[in-house]
Amino acid sequence: MKEKFGFKNDFSVPGIEKVVVNVGIGSAIASKDEKARESIEKDIILITGQKPLVTLAKKAIAAFKTREGMPVGLKVTIRGKRMYDFVSRLINIVLPRTRDFRGLNVKSIDADGNLSIGIKEHLIFPEISQEDIRRIFGLEITVVTHIKDKEQALELYKLMGFPIK
Repeated sequence: MKEKFGFKNDFSVPGIEKVVVNVGIGSAIASKDEKARESIEKDIILITGQKPLVTLAKKAIAAFKTREGMPVGLKVTIRGKRMYDFVSRLINIVLPRTRDFRGLNVKSIDADGNLSIGIKEHLIFPEISQEDIRRIFGLEITVVTHIKDKEQALELYKLMGFPIK
C-alpha cells in the first residue's frame, strides 16, 4: 500500500482504528423479558471477549413502546490485539459460515472508509453453542479506519483478506 499510494512514512500507511459491534435489544424490551436481555449480553461477551455497554433511548417513541432512558441496545468497542483477533475470526471463520455468502458488497464501505457488515443470526459465530440459545438476534459490525478515502479503504480491506466482490 505504501508503494501504490506513495506514502513516504511508515506511520502514514492507513490501518484499522477500532471495531464496533452493535446489537438492538428492542424485542427483549418489548416483551419485558429480563432473562432474554441477559442471555443476549452473555452471547455478546462470548463473541467479542468484552462486556457490552448498554445504550439508552434518547427520546420516547410510542410506536416502538420505548421511553427516554430505557435500554434499547448493546455496544462493544474493540481495540488493540483483541480487535485484530476478532477481525481474523470474522474473515476466516464467521463470514464463510454465513448462508449463501458470496462476498461483501463494495457499497458496504462508506465515504469515510468504514466497513459496515450486518449479520442476521449470531449463530454463525463458533463460540455460540446451539443448545444454549434462548433468542436469535442480529448484529452490526463496523470496522473503523484512519482513512478518509474510499479507494484506499477498499485496497486496505482487500489486503487484509476481507472477501469483497
